[in-house]
Amino acid sequence: MNLSIQMYFLLFMIYSFLGWCLEVTCKLIEYKKFINRGFMIGPYCPIYGWGAVAITCLLYRYSYDPLVLFVMTVVTCCILEYLTSYFMEKLFKARWWDYSKRKFNINGRVCLGTSVPFGAFGLIITYILNPFFIGLLSKLSLDIINIFSIVLVCIHAIDFIVSSIVIFSFRKTSANVNKEGSSDNTQQITEKVKSILISKSWMHRRLIKAYPGLVAIKAKIKQIKENVKENVDEVKSNISERKVYLKNNIIDKKQKLSSSISEKKKDLKNTFKERKN
Repeated sequence: MNLSIQMYFLLFMIYSFLGWCLEVTCKLIEYKKFINRGFMIGPYCPIYGWGAVAITCLLYRYSYDPLVLFVMTVVTCCILEYLTSYFMEKLFKARWWDYSKRKFNINGRVCLGTSVPFGAFGLIITYILNPFFIGLLSKLSLDIINIFSIVLVCIHAIDFIVSSIVIFSFRKTSANVNKEGSSDNTQQITEKVKSILISKSWMHRRLIKAYPGLVAIKAKIKQIKENVKENVDEVKSNISERKVYLKNNIIDKKQKLSSSISEKKKDLKNTFKERKN
């Protein structure tokens, strides 16, 4: 769609807010309490805004066919979610969400159960929400759109800087805890990190509550190593048991074969004697 940068940005903020509302509603149903979702302090989840802008900018050409639009939306949102999870993990040394226990997942970053609804949201955005919001914003004067854009950019930039400082403290605290106790497992390290951050400020407490499944990556890697070691030990044990079984089986067969050869020799010897007599 041929829209101005300001219009795209306002759409980004609108859908970020709607995504935040959706996340809050889902967690309200799941935990029976309000949780301020998202890694930023304000009421918005940028990943939803980026997804909506990508659908609006890149996939409008497929609006002629709902099925094609659905599939392309699923693919686009999967790529966006996967890359977001990957780069946030590398940057902040933390896993923000994990779909490893769900079916049809890719490295725990995306899964079919969350990707299919994105396809439905793509149809709703293209055929219902975009015409409504774009029509609404088009009625505003250029000066008002510019003022809204500048104010929201400033708020969003300040929020991003403050939130990033809070998130980097998770990375720093996680590194310190890992150095202090290298023998701790994933759960113990993560709980230590969370308890330290909760005592710092309300912003840290909000982050921990927003992502109850947040896990320190170094601790996670340590747990993976422990699991691999256990699997290796189990494989070694199975190999040893198999070797003992094969060895006993070979000895048993060898004894039977030796006994069979001895009997054959006796039979041949007796037969030879009888023929000689």
